[in-house]
This record gives sequence, structure tokens and C-alpha cells, in this order.
Amino acid sequence: MTLTDSHQPKITDKTAGASTKPAVFVDGASGTTGLGIQERLRLQNDVVVKSIAEDKRKDAGAKRALMEEVDLVILCLPDDAAKETVALIDSMGAAAPKVLDASTAFRVAPDWAYGFPELTPDQADKIRTARKVSNPGCYPTGGIALLRPLVDAGLLPADYPVTINAVSGYSGGGKSMIANFEDGSAPSFELYGLGFEHKHLPETQLYSQLTRRPIFVPSVGNYRQGMLVSVPLHLDTLTGKPSGSDLHAALAKRYAGSKYVSVMPLENAATKGGRIEPEALNETNKLELYVFASDKHRQAVLVARLDNLGKGASGAAVQNMRLMLGLADK
Repeated sequence: MTLTDSHQPKITDKTAGASTKPAVFVDGASGTTGLGIQERLRLQNDVVVKSIAEDKRKDAGAKRALMEEVDLVILCLPDDAAKETVALIDSMGAAAPKVLDASTAFRVAPDWAYGFPELTPDQADKIRTARKVSNPGCYPTGGIALLRPLVDAGLLPADYPVTINAVSGYSGGGKSMIANFEDGSAPSFELYGLGFEHKHLPETQLYSQLTRRPIFVPSVGNYRQGMLVSVPLHLDTLTGKPSGSDLHAALAKRYAGSKYVSVMPLENAATKGGRIEPEALNETNKLELYVFASDKHRQAVLVARLDNLGKGASGAAVQNMRLMLGLADK
């Protein structure tokens, strides 16, 4: 792929014979997403990772100077801090790096590309040419992957009353939740987000192209990582009263040839004995989609399985980083 001049990586060291590898700075690398990104970046031999001294981390001048040296900044910060850093980047003019934000601050912003490359056939190209990309949330990655192809295919009405159920390992809940589970003070399992205002709802609705706000019921279990996102459907209430095979075909068509998203064969779903566990894809950037359907009862449950720290966070960030820097996928 040939990039336009405006998207060519900066030369990080202009001395003779110096490396021209693109440079990356991870701002906020102490949380689970940031640590995961750093770990994955250590396996990349075609990027240079820059860092800032701990005592300079909140020094705007020092941060700006570092960002002028890099091609891409990955933000792993709380929403307000991410907004402040993006404002600083915006003030840098031609010296500004590209930015990939892992917070929820810009996921529905119209001038940001949404970092789910498999969203539509042209989404990866949008990410490649974007200056600003928002990394998706873990739950929305599963929900959107299941719903958007069915809406696009006309099988699921945009105003359908969608319910999304999900369970994640506790690593997705931040330092406080992790500490509570690891010291034994947290319950074995709990529902949460029952105030109908979960922060992942806006992006899930927008990128699934639903006109009716879905009901989203997340939960957390006493295990570290791994996620299941499920959508129950009454087939006779869908457009054209499709079969489970029809839903499966629409998903398979959308993700045909995808490196990271796999639509599992219907026979695999049937032979799983009506069970599926959440940890099988841990430490990967993979996303598996299943259709469990009953012709007898005209019902189906769509299921997405992923690592909430992989395709749901750090893995997706590195995938987006490589697109934004014009690097080959690997």
C-alpha cells in the first residue's frame, strides 16, 4: 500500500543511516490496556517505542516535545485526561502525530474513525487514512460484530428491541475491581450496569445502526479475562422470518477472509452440547461468532467470544496502530 505524503511516517532520527521505523508513544501505560499494548509492542520489530520519565508524565511541555518526535500516540487515559491530551495534540499543527484513543471519550465523535476494522468492507481503509481513531470497547466489539451484518442484510430491523447479555473477566473493571476479586472480597458473579446508562451503549447502538436503544445487561465473573456477548432472538419477529442458517450466512458473508474474526460453522455450534465458555481465546486478537438456533422453537442466540484484553482492548489497539502506520498486518 502506498500512503499519501500527509500520511507517511516521520523519520524518527534524521542522522545518516538512522532507522526510519515509525515511532510510537503509549500515554498511560500502567493500566491493563496500556500494559497489554506495551507487552504486544515488545513483539513488534518494525516500530520504535518512546517513553517519558515518570516525573515528566504530567508535564505538558515535556509531553508535547516527545509527541513531536513520534508518528502515533496511543492514549490509555481516563476520558478527561484523554480530552486534554487530544487538545494538546490539536494545538501542535503540522507537528501533531496521529492519535489512537482507548478511552470512551471519542468513540461516537463524527470526526474520529471507529477502530473496528471489520465493521464494514471499507472500515480498514478509513482507519489507514485517519489522523484520529477511537479504539472500541470490549463489549461493543462483540455486540456490533453480531448485529451490524444482520442490520445491513435487512434481516434485523433497525428498530428491533435488541437485548445484549454479556459476561467478562474482572480484568475489564479497572484496578479497584481487580483488587477486590484478587483479595477475595468481591462476589463470585454479579450483574451490573442496571441503571441503563452503561458507557458502551452509545457506540453499540451507533455502529450497529440501531434506531432503538438496546437493553444491555453486563456481568462479571470470578476469573481474570475472557468474554462472551450474547443476543437472543425470536426468529419469527425478524424481517422475512429467517432461519438460523440465514443469520449464519449473513455473518459468514460479512467476515469471509477476515484474519481475526471467524464465524464458526453451525455444526460446531450444534455439537457444543449447548455450552460455551469465555476463556478459550485469551491472549489472542481473535473473535469467534456463533449462531445457536432451534428450528423447532424458531429461536436463536448469537454469541461472540473474545479476550476482553485482546480483541476487546490491547490486541485491537495494535491492529489499529499497524493500519494507521501503514505497516503490514502480522
